[in-house]
Amino acid sequence: MIEGILQPWPWYVAGPLIGLFLPLLYYLLGRGLSVSSSFQDLCAASIPGRLDYFRYDWKRNLWRLAFVFGILVGGVLAGFVLAAPDSTVAIAEATRSDLLALGIEDQSGLVPRQLIGWEALGTLPGLIIIVGGGFLVGFGTRYADGCTSGHGITGLATLQLPSVLAVIGFFAGGLVATHLLLPALLRGLG
Repeated sequence: MIEGILQPWPWYVAGPLIGLFLPLLYYLLGRGLSVSSSFQDLCAASIPGRLDYFRYDWKRNLWRLAFVFGILVGGVLAGFVLAAPDSTVAIAEATRSDLLALGIEDQSGLVPRQLIGWEALGTLPGLIIIVGGGFLVGFGTRYADGCTSGHGITGLATLQLPSVLAVIGFFAGGLVATHLLLPALLRGLG
């Protein structure tokens, strides 16, 4: 059984499992996923009463904090306890060639260490990607009132038009970032 868990799951198994999780969550808790909102709850618990935005009863959302804690524990278990001995990531040959053309030579991990890692923080492209990208993701998540998973899973499953528009925006932004911004950043600053 452990061997089956360690292998990549095909989309036709993983997708329905994720899709079936949402109705189960609605049935058990009467609400959908809400991971990005947990950051607001953490801030409200940490600095209560300092800002109006954080003046609310965050304790009614303890389920979100428990959910995020479970995600962290699951990630640690998956990364260390269930880690596969062969950590080679399957990347299409065309993608490998595109990355090499951009100067990304080390393709051994989940993300290129030349862009995402402690050493990358010492370079201008790495600083822009890690710090700037992190800020934009955090700001965009709150501005869009949810993250990619929240809109893509919960919002689409409940047929919400704002989530449809948000998901279209995520895809468009991802295409622009992949095909225009990243190459320009790496060629111009690298």
